[in-house]
Amino acid sequence: MLVELRIAGLGVIDEIEVVFGEGLTAVTGETGAGKTMIMGAVDLLLGGRADPSIVRPGANDAVVEGRFLVGGDEHVLRRVVPADGRSRAYVNGRLETAAMLAEVASDLVDLHGQHAHQRLLGATTQREALDRFGAIDLGPLQSAERELAEVDAELAALGGDERARAREIDLLRFQVAELDAAGLVEADEDDRLAAEELLLGDAVAYREAAGTVLSLLDGDGPVSEAFGRSLAALEGRVPFDRLADRVTALAVELGDVVAELRQVAEGVDEDPARLEAVGERRRVLADLRRKYGDDLASVMAYHTEVENRLEALEDHEALAAELDARRLAAEVERSASAASVLDARRRTAPSLAEQVAEHLRSLGMPSAVMEVAVSGEAGEIVEFRLAANSGTPALPLSKVASGGELSRTMLAVGLVLTSSPPVQLFDEVDAGVGGEAAHRIGEALAELASDRQVLVVTHLAQVAAYADHQLVVVKEDDGLNATATIRPVDSDERVVELSRMLSGSPESTTAQGHAEELLRSTRGPE
Repeated sequence: MLVELRIAGLGVIDEIEVVFGEGLTAVTGETGAGKTMIMGAVDLLLGGRADPSIVRPGANDAVVEGRFLVGGDEHVLRRVVPADGRSRAYVNGRLETAAMLAEVASDLVDLHGQHAHQRLLGATTQREALDRFGAIDLGPLQSAERELAEVDAELAALGGDERARAREIDLLRFQVAELDAAGLVEADEDDRLAAEELLLGDAVAYREAAGTVLSLLDGDGPVSEAFGRSLAALEGRVPFDRLADRVTALAVELGDVVAELRQVAEGVDEDPARLEAVGERRRVLADLRRKYGDDLASVMAYHTEVENRLEALEDHEALAAELDARRLAAEVERSASAASVLDARRRTAPSLAEQVAEHLRSLGMPSAVMEVAVSGEAGEIVEFRLAANSGTPALPLSKVASGGELSRTMLAVGLVLTSSPPVQLFDEVDAGVGGEAAHRIGEALAELASDRQVLVVTHLAQVAAYADHQLVVVKEDDGLNATATIRPVDSDERVVELSRMLSGSPESTTAQGHAEELLRSTRGPE
């Protein structure tokens, strides 16, 4: 059930908090007081359109928060609509999309807006009502349809028609041949070749530099001579023994450097042919990057991708045969499932029609006859037909039903569909009716509320009198701002409100007497 509803900054509502009880709750008040605004707030919790124009003048945003309790589990839904910017949705404190909010809310509450009975005219709504009533299993049919869609997508991805496939195969073969010829095995090959190219390009300069250093450091060079003279001068001088050892170590290290330098220099050769080969290889790699990827790793990945694609296309016949077999099996399964669903829908339709008609007769339409027509391969075309009066043919609802008849038909369908969400909200479901029909609607709403929570916005005292709880919306206008408030009424206050609804004169003793009699006739005095 909806335990609590908080609304702030929405239209004429500054801030209100409403606590709801079990059973049937009637929301009443003068026309324009803001009753429908409460239903609009619930619609926001259901993922409805969030227009910034609904934000109360002077407020930064409109906030709606509802707390639901179902089977011991608590669900808190919240919607924030800024005066400028996009709305935000929250489910149990977590930021979610409006679509996710709507999905969660759809299991908690049904909102029948002021003109929501028009939805009953839609073929989809009528089919869903039939399926819900009959608990018709659509799983196998939906599974077969998903399989068909997947197979068709795979067939389309296989290469289209034969000519298109041949063109693609030719292109892929060229690309694979080019990539195979390149022989890429290392993602860093270009970096390594760049270093080699730099070395080969300056080989002469490198050898000259090495020669200069060797002439200075080699055995007969000035540096080596200096080391020899230094050691000779220090020899036998006890205070310098330690330093002489260090000079000796330096001389040994110098000899190692000279030997390594000579080895490296000997490996630096002028090789114009190799230089040209390295340059050509780098040009090939650059061309591959231009065609197939930003770097060599990407080029190698693309090579694998086109090989796999080419293999799939070249194996097209085998793959196509496999997919065709899958498609045939899915078609057989779909046909069988469609036939089963069609049969289930046709068997269920008369029972739904009769039960709805029974409720319509109790709602002030004593001659009502209901038909549910089913056609299509899987019975997907469902049409509710109504004969509201004796001697008239049953015709589609859109052609025969007035607003009041549609309202009652929607209510009758709701009474039949016991698997609907635990909270049902009706906004002026009694529009276009009065007298005895209004009593019947009140009785029907009370019946619906026997095993779920029902909230109804109504202008009819005959309907409100059946409620377990009554809330009154009052609008105050100080000339600058209009503000709506809501409060529960019971006992004497409820009599006053019902007398207002009956006669427009809440203080009238006669009207109050009628209100008390009305309450006694529904459930006894409050």
